[in-house]
Amino acid sequence: MGLKLMCVVAHPDDECFAFGGALALAAERGIETYVICLTDGQAAINRGDAASGEALGKMRREEFDASCKVLGITQHELLDYHDARLEFVDFSLTAGRLVEKMRRIRPDVVLTFGGDGGLNTHPDHMMVSMLTTAAFHWSGQAKRYPELGPVHGPQRLFYLSTNFFIPERQAPKPMPWTVALDVQSVRARKTEAFRQHTSQAPLMEQTKELFEKYGAEEFYTLVAANEPQAARLEKDLFDGLAE
Repeated sequence: MGLKLMCVVAHPDDECFAFGGALALAAERGIETYVICLTDGQAAINRGDAASGEALGKMRREEFDASCKVLGITQHELLDYHDARLEFVDFSLTAGRLVEKMRRIRPDVVLTFGGDGGLNTHPDHMMVSMLTTAAFHWSGQAKRYPELGPVHGPQRLFYLSTNFFIPERQAPKPMPWTVALDVQSVRARKTEAFRQHTSQAPLMEQTKELFEKYGAEEFYTLVAANEPQAARLEKDLFDGLAE
């Protein structure tokens, strides 16, 4: 069987803005890619022409679909949690939903935000990090959620890191990276995926110069793996894993 990559995010546009290069590169290699998004982004500052939260949620779901198609995602799913309120979810139940998906999809590598909350230090990103981390470990433990099917322990968990900050925003405290991923070859695809999020056009304009300067690489930190190992700088999320 081929390799599988799962990416867990909080909002539509996270998949491309943050992880688009890694996802597009994996898809080009024939690696199955899966994106799980927990909310439909109804609390966003940028709202396009949506007249209500419900209308914005519908719009952002459609944008998410279009973005994932551009990135070549094998399967994507948007869940039903409330934007900007993930810190109030039932942790065990929500992590269990992710455990079920990991056991069903059986990814080799899992990507998510770090505990810093990403470039905008968003609390939803922080919660996604914590929920995904718990699910990553619990998915492989038979004593956890035995009703959710046969256990599966993904081989690697990576957090997103960064080599730049957004001016005039609270700077995150990202983890030092262990993977510097060259995404230059899929940079145009990542940008095109972000363009599908038309409701977020002001954000794209705001960060345009930053991504022109820094967008040739994405940075990830290996935070869990099957074998004890020293931290070392790599250039590939899948280095050493059999196809």
